[in-house]
Amino acid sequence: MGGPSAEREVSLSSGHECAAALRGEGYEVVGLDAGPDLATRLHDIAPDVVFNALHGRWGEDGCVQGMLEWLGLPYTHSGVLASALAMDKQRSKDVFRAAGLPVADSAIHDRDDVMAGHVMAPPYVVKPNNEGSSVGVYLVHEAANAPPRLAGDMPDRVMVEAFAPGRELTTTVVGGGQGDPGALTVTDILTDGWYDYDAKYKPGGSRHVVPAEIPAPIFDLCLDHALRAHRALGCRGVSRTDFRWDESRGADGLILLEINTQPGMTPTSLSPEQAAACGMGFGELCRWMVEDASCNR
Repeated sequence: MGGPSAEREVSLSSGHECAAALRGEGYEVVGLDAGPDLATRLHDIAPDVVFNALHGRWGEDGCVQGMLEWLGLPYTHSGVLASALAMDKQRSKDVFRAAGLPVADSAIHDRDDVMAGHVMAPPYVVKPNNEGSSVGVYLVHEAANAPPRLAGDMPDRVMVEAFAPGRELTTTVVGGGQGDPGALTVTDILTDGWYDYDAKYKPGGSRHVVPAEIPAPIFDLCLDHALRAHRALGCRGVSRTDFRWDESRGADGLILLEINTQPGMTPTSLSPEQAAACGMGFGELCRWMVEDASCNR
C-alpha cells in the first residue's frame, strides 16, 4: 500500500481497510508501505500472497506486477499486460473498440497545444493518459472561449476526450471465469457537480444508489459491457468499469469511460459497496481476492 503515486493517500486508506478485514478473516497480515526497497523487503518477508492495494502509477500499471512475477510471489488483481493496458486510457480504448464496446472519441496531444487553442470542439475533457481517481481532470464547457490552463504537474502529453453527458454509472466485476461471481450490479453516482477526487473519497462527496434505478435493458448492458471489457483486456481478480449514460438517447447513450484494475477499497469506495449489496461482505471480498491470487496473471 502507499507508494509514490499521486494516489498514495487513497492507497494507504485501501491498504489499512483490507489489512484489518483480512486479519478478521484469520490471515496473518504484514502491512508494507511500498518504497524503493520494496523488492528487498518482500524477499525478507517471504509472503505466501501479496495483496496489492496500490493505486496509480507503478502500482497498477504493470510495474509492480512485473516485479512480483520476477520474485515468483502470487498476487491479487490483474497481471502485467492487463494492468498496463488499462492504465493507458487511449490503448485500452483501442481494445474496447475492437471488442465492439462503445467509447468516446479521444486523442493524445501535447499539453502546450492543448493550452494554445481548442484541439477539439467543446465540450471536452483533458486528463493524464495514465492516472486514476480523477487526478488532473479538466472539463472544458461548451461555452468556453479559451482553452484550459493546465497545471505545471500535468504530463507533456495528455488525453483530450469528447465529453460524454449523462449519469455516472459503474459496475464491479469479481473474476471473469466460470464459477466466479462475475459482474455484480450497477451503481448510480449522484453528485452536485463533477465526479472529482473529493467526490470520490471524501465522506458525503457523492451519493450512491445501488442497485441503480435505471431501465432493466441499460442495467443489463452495464453488466454485459463491464464483463466484456474485463475479459477483453485480460483482467484478473476484481475490476470496476465506469460509464456515462445519456438517458435521452436510450441504449445508444451508454458510453464506457474506462476500466480500473485496482478499485478503491476505502470506506467510501464503490466496489465493496456493490459486493455488500450482492451479499458479499468486505472480509469475504478480500478473502476471495487472496484465494484467487497467483503468478502468471
